[in-house]
Formats: sequence, C-alpha cells, structure tokens
Amino acid sequence: MRNGTLDDAARALFRDAVADAVPLAGSRAHHEPPPPPPIPRQRSHDERAALGESLSDRDPDHMLALALEGGDEAAYLKPGMAPKALKDLRRGRWVVQAQLDLHGMQRDEARHHVALFLAECRRHGQRCVRIVHGKGHGSPGRVPVLKQLVLGWLAQRQEVLAYCQARTSEGGAGAVIVLLAG
Repeated sequence: MRNGTLDDAARALFRDAVADAVPLAGSRAHHEPPPPPPIPRQRSHDERAALGESLSDRDPDHMLALALEGGDEAAYLKPGMAPKALKDLRRGRWVVQAQLDLHGMQRDEARHHVALFLAECRRHGQRCVRIVHGKGHGSPGRVPVLKQLVLGWLAQRQEVLAYCQARTSEGGAGAVIVLLAG
C-alpha cells in the first residue's frame, strides 16, 4: 500500500479471493448490536429514597412515642390494637418464624436490612419475627445504638402491629419480637 491506496497487484489479489462470493439476497447485513434495554434509573432512585424515608431516624417529628412498660423494657402496640396482642407477644404465644441479626452492622446498613427483612417476611406470610440488634457491648460507651434506632424504625412501619423485648432465652435486651400484619 502506498499513501493509502492499493496498488494494482493487491486489487487483483482481492478480486481473485472474492470471485466466488454471492451477495446476500434481499437483506443487508447489520453489524451494530441492538441497543440494550433502558435502565429505569429514576425508578430505582425513587425506591431507594422511599425506603430511606420510611425508616428515617433523623427526623424526630416522625418518630412515634415508644411505650416503655416494666422499667426499660421496650414495647409498642399500634393504636387501635387490643392490649391482648402485646400480652400474647410477651408471653411467647406467637412462634418466631424468621430472624434477622444486625450484629456488626452500621446504621444505614442495618436500616436497609430491616426494611428488606420485613418485606421478605410479609411476602412469605410470616407474622412473628425476631430482630437481634445487640446489647451495645461493642459500641462506644457500651450503649446499644442500634436498639433505639430499630425500635424507632419499627414503630414507623405500617405492617408492624406490636413489638416487645425478647424473653431472656430469645435474646433478652439484645433482641425484639415483632408482630406483623397478615
């Protein structure tokens, strides 16, 4: 090749190589792959934002008051629910069907896992679940940071009917038993 042009010998060689070639009948070859399907990025962004807002721990105006009974044992009963539901939950009359352990998780990671866990439990028809938040032994000042956050998140959720501190054999002050709407 000289200066971007083919010499006569190269042209003749090419013609000999493709002499038996037959053009495709009625169609043109398309060498470009089809574009990928669109990704609904805004929808994903909106769903993540809604999840974060539904489990907010930064806005005290949206936090529901937690009913503390029997000292520092946390308990919650959704307004309109019969007190018997909380009593039955405390006595262990509901069988725990699923468990989530938040040990070692940071605040945002724990919030995300709680939301996913509750959605999965609802999808599988699980009504009574345990969330292990820990007692705070690994936290600065040995204060159970996740405990208060989890209790606040749960009280904000529509599907949570009641919760109470787990019995000693089920985790005691380091876990909460949650009753979900069916």
